[in-house]
Amino acid sequence: MIQIITGDKGKGKTKVLIDKVNNEVKVVAGSVVFIDNNNKHLYELSNRVRMINCTNYEVNNLEMFAGFVLGIISQTKDIEKIYIDNFTSVAYVNKEQVKVALDIINNISEKFNISIIICFATDSSDVPDEYKDNIIAAL
Repeated sequence: MIQIITGDKGKGKTKVLIDKVNNEVKVVAGSVVFIDNNNKHLYELSNRVRMINCTNYEVNNLEMFAGFVLGIISQTKDIEKIYIDNFTSVAYVNKEQVKVALDIINNISEKFNISIIICFATDSSDVPDEYKDNIIAAL
């Protein structure tokens, strides 16, 4: 299952996401991965979290991002949670692709039984209807 954190730019979405990561890493038995498009929050994350800056891997479209996530999962069998900050930037998703992107990530989440928490700058009213129940924070 995916969970979504939304809100306008500068409203504190990443802070909420980082707090969630650092609280949940204390209670999970498996691995936790944090994907972003920079290393800005590296020192705010627990050292138990695997931080991945996807710009280091030349990801430049949604299909490549989906393959990138699948590659991470294939190399670490005990992943319980994946956190994705700046989702639309990291996955190269424009406004028209949001539903398709969420469908792809949700399918990956369900297939591998991994909780994926997505954070992106949009108003909660712009989240596709099928995913409104997945919103855990709207700032």
